[in-house]
Amino acid sequence: MAAQLLIRRLNQAEEQRAIDDQPVTIGSDAACNIILTDEGVLAHHAVVQMHENKRYAIAYDESGPLRTEKGPITQLRLEDGTRFNVGTTQFELRNGAAAAKSLLDNPEQAAQELMETITRIKAEMGRIVIGQTDVVNQVLTALFARGHVLLVGTPGLAKTLMANTLARALDLQAKRVQFTPDLMPADITGTQVLEQDPNSTNRVFKFKPGPIFTNLLLADEINRTPPKTQAALLEAMQERRITTAGTTHQLPEPFFVIATQNPIEQEGTYPLPEAQLDRFMINVKVAYPNAEEEQHIIMETTRDRSEEVSHTLSASTLIAFQSLVRQTPVSKHVGAYVTRLVRATRPDAPDAPDFIKNWVRWGAGPRAGQYLLLAAKSNALLNGRLNVSSDDVRAFILPVLRHRVLVNFAAASEGVDSDEIVRRLVAAVPEPDYAE
Repeated sequence: MAAQLLIRRLNQAEEQRAIDDQPVTIGSDAACNIILTDEGVLAHHAVVQMHENKRYAIAYDESGPLRTEKGPITQLRLEDGTRFNVGTTQFELRNGAAAAKSLLDNPEQAAQELMETITRIKAEMGRIVIGQTDVVNQVLTALFARGHVLLVGTPGLAKTLMANTLARALDLQAKRVQFTPDLMPADITGTQVLEQDPNSTNRVFKFKPGPIFTNLLLADEINRTPPKTQAALLEAMQERRITTAGTTHQLPEPFFVIATQNPIEQEGTYPLPEAQLDRFMINVKVAYPNAEEEQHIIMETTRDRSEEVSHTLSASTLIAFQSLVRQTPVSKHVGAYVTRLVRATRPDAPDAPDFIKNWVRWGAGPRAGQYLLLAAKSNALLNGRLNVSSDDVRAFILPVLRHRVLVNFAAASEGVDSDEIVRRLVAAVPEPDYAE
């Protein structure tokens, strides 16, 4: 897991940059990875790099040293929490791997701590978002499994409010993009802007990051923009980076996409291609609230007051918990069950049930199995358990598979949708025999 370099510029919001084993240069020159315009910053001021498996910050010149609490220094060993200044900008290293290791040292305690944290997050969200308990559970499960979420529901069901409240509860940077037919890829990823270098008369191109450089991206009504713009999210959602003008830029960690979609009004929309849909870990159907919840919503939201949300989890701790989810062991029995379920969705599979062969055009790919197992792991940990069971798999098979099973004309003519097929699949595919 990549370490994080927190960047605190004067009078600006804190930035996070994921760093790996490659050197990261800091200076005022346009060629630097992190560009500073502070007074006194040299063109190439410092570099953060690995040496013998240890990370250091090194000043290029003694005339432009690093500033620490102990005074100026030309070389500094970076460990979790180490801080230094270049000009007026402060840098701090956050080693997510170290935090994850401390959790793994006592996984039972970590699972209990995670369950208590989830309870607090739900309590904070419950003060703003009334009802939608199942939806919140599914969104949190995907978040801790490092997956992305597609929320499908009619307008006015608090989809946008839910995403914003989650970001506030987790103390994450959140940005919202309203997808429209005239939205261009550069409006999301960022663009190259011609600027004059403050230290010379030269004009250089500088990359101006787009709203995708955030922790939580709310892609509102994602199906209202053309496929060209939808495709701008493909690399970001899978690789957690974007490439523009031949240069690759890492996105901040954690990075989480919540997209919304209106299932009713399809005029002027562009259906998401299968490749884009497959990037979403789960597809959540947001239903209407029940009568009691709806009355509560009407009474509470028409009063003249605003609720504040308390921060319950830092970004670095969230990254550590995400690592804990992925390192949770799973029995071969559960792994075999997931494999059986996914392979049974393919109509050309020899052991596929007859209803799959009659009603399914395309089944789920290997990524569905990966996401289904991760969702099961996350669901177990969020409930304070270290043992992943087949019940955890069945709990998330519908949101994981519903957008990956494509029905044919015969199914559509009979009124059978992917949800019905997945439910029948669960009933038709048995768990592996322990004796075998």
